[in-house]
Amino acid sequence: MPYQWLPPDLTDSDTRHLRLWPYRSLPRQGFVWFIGGTSALITLPLLAVLGSPVLWGLLPFLVLAVAGVWWALQRSYRDAEIVEDLTLTPGLVTLTRQGPRKAHAEWQANPHWVRVEMHKVGGPVPQYLTLHGGPRPVEIGSFLSEDERVSLSAELRAALALHKG
Repeated sequence: MPYQWLPPDLTDSDTRHLRLWPYRSLPRQGFVWFIGGTSALITLPLLAVLGSPVLWGLLPFLVLAVAGVWWALQRSYRDAEIVEDLTLTPGLVTLTRQGPRKAHAEWQANPHWVRVEMHKVGGPVPQYLTLHGGPRPVEIGSFLSEDERVSLSAELRAALALHKG
């Protein structure tokens, strides 16, 4: 699952930390293999035109194709650099979101008033998960799958119930 409850600090056992991140279907090592394989498969037809002027006509387009795939995958990696950190303490719930290109947002509320709401329909994604109780409702884990949001909802309700006392 692309979220994890971090172990409690030895100094403060009342604090719980949850970290969420988007699922990455192509890890960095897979990226290297994919670009290498794509380059090899694209150069394979060039063997037939080695030594002819046609090679120089095709080569720029093939290089552009590999560079385009490289750029698109790198952009995808940059856009998915999202990390959400939820910190539960007896007196405060803090949700911090580090987004792509240094975007930062923070939400805080009293855990006594925070409630977890699951919107089965009507949200931007199915099983839309929000936290209410602070200055405004805030979404959490919008990049997770439907099943992951459902299980996260149950875990968040249980963790908040422990902190409410």
